[in-house]
Amino acid sequence: MTETSNAPDTEAPEQAAPASEPAAPASDAVPTAADVEEALRDVIDPELGINVVDLGLIYGVTLDQNNHAVIDMTLTSAACPLTDVIEDQAAQALEGLVAGQRINWVWMPPWGPEKITDDGREQLRALGFNV
Repeated sequence: MTETSNAPDTEAPEQAAPASEPAAPASDAVPTAADVEEALRDVIDPELGINVVDLGLIYGVTLDQNNHAVIDMTLTSAACPLTDVIEDQAAQALEGLVAGQRINWVWMPPWGPEKITDDGREQLRALGFNV
């Protein structure tokens, strides 16, 4: 009888395991730098109205073992007074994707229009900019 009672105990975890397996990849999924960069497409430069990725403002993304992202980012101008707006947007865009994030503001190399992606150029042209 103990063997019979052990069999249902063994079966119950086996039945529970498949139910927990689909959830495990979602919670265990580790984002990549590309995932972070894609999420940052939701961060819009407040002056130009184009996302920071297509503007070429993202210089690099690293993730540590604790799932914290460090984003090397520049601005179109070092005198831009809206860094807090961009930081808030980045925090919202990355919420749920990473455990935390920090923007490392960098100024070298300086940003220039050559860093704008083709998509960014199309968006700027649609807004009336000549790029």
